[in-house]
Amino acid sequence: MTYSETLQYLYAQTPMFQQKGTSAYKEGLENTFFLDEYFEHPHRNYKTIHVAGTNGKGSTSHLLASILQCAGYKVGLYTSPHLKDFRERIRVNGVMISEQRVVDFVAQNKEMIEKRYLSFFELTTALAFLYFFEEKVDVAIIEAGLGGRLDCTNIIQPELSIITNVSFDHVSILGDTLEKIAKEKSGIIKKNIPVLIGECKDENIKNIFIEKAKENDAPICFAQNYEYLEIPCELKGIYQEKNKHTVMVAFTLLLQLGFNLADSDLRNGFQQVIERTGLQGRWQEISSQPRIVCDTGHNEAGISEVVKQLGEEKYEKLRIVFGMVNDKDISSVLSILPKNAIYYFTKAQIPRALSEVEIQQKAKKYNLNGESFSSVKQALDKAKEDASSNDLIFVGGSNFVIAEIILKKNDKKVAQ
Repeated sequence: MTYSETLQYLYAQTPMFQQKGTSAYKEGLENTFFLDEYFEHPHRNYKTIHVAGTNGKGSTSHLLASILQCAGYKVGLYTSPHLKDFRERIRVNGVMISEQRVVDFVAQNKEMIEKRYLSFFELTTALAFLYFFEEKVDVAIIEAGLGGRLDCTNIIQPELSIITNVSFDHVSILGDTLEKIAKEKSGIIKKNIPVLIGECKDENIKNIFIEKAKENDAPICFAQNYEYLEIPCELKGIYQEKNKHTVMVAFTLLLQLGFNLADSDLRNGFQQVIERTGLQGRWQEISSQPRIVCDTGHNEAGISEVVKQLGEEKYEKLRIVFGMVNDKDISSVLSILPKNAIYYFTKAQIPRALSEVEIQQKAKKYNLNGESFSSVKQALDKAKEDASSNDLIFVGGSNFVIAEIILKKNDKKVAQ
């Protein structure tokens, strides 16, 4: 099979949450333990850092990877979802896994894949763990996919666990209260392994983490108890200050754990994170006249940070190209969007996408007005046509909307 045929096979053979939503989610770790034994526990051969949380996991993971790369470590990075190419999920020192390695993995394990009902994420995680072993990485940053307790990344025994924050997302799976969601996230806290909590203002949530850490004799600290230092960073957006703060504290903890790091690695890692890791979609400017910015914030907490950022920007008119998927709480998001913007409601070309007409109708209840478009390209083209050079066009609401307009960068960063 070609690479394209291999991906189509995987999408057809294994249910993919990114495409199908909750119907693709499988509770339990039976398959994960099976795959781990089948591939002879590859993740035990290198150090890992586990990153969970509702928002900021991706930025935090990429910043850590960049810092460790600056320090001379060979770093695996496993994140999700991808924007343009499946291989974005699996990188070593910023270089995506090769198409051929993905093809070979499926070809070599096709019989096993077809015998078991595996989810896309279960199989992808197994591939990542195996690939990092084959590439002889020193350390791998592993981003949890969904939740923590029953996430298939949760079989690792990391050097450090990080929970960035807790807010509402995937409530049909993780629970409909912050306390329930926090308990799921706290599932990555393990015996004697230090855990860092990035942002936690709620005392009830804080106590959930403290109790879980106490049960496991796991040293726990909260980033908010540490002083924040202003360090320049390639990642823009005021919400990145929280992620940067978390990573600064993680840097200190990794030093205590024996990692060979210098202050210059922290600074260089922040300033070179996009170049070193290929991260995209975080308050990313994709055009200057008119100015077009996109961001992957996709739930109430994430969008609220985007709205704060929009409030800091200067423009003549604000134009928003906006789409969401059908398993998010759209009403809570619409209620906080700027009323003074001109909207271009749209949908990504995936089964989970919410109809642009439905979004438009719901938006009217919150005094958000604009036209609807059946494709992201049509919506963005119209926004650009309408805009003056001093206008700001923001594109967001869903990773999948961003994926359809973002340029494919770092193509040179592909394993041969």
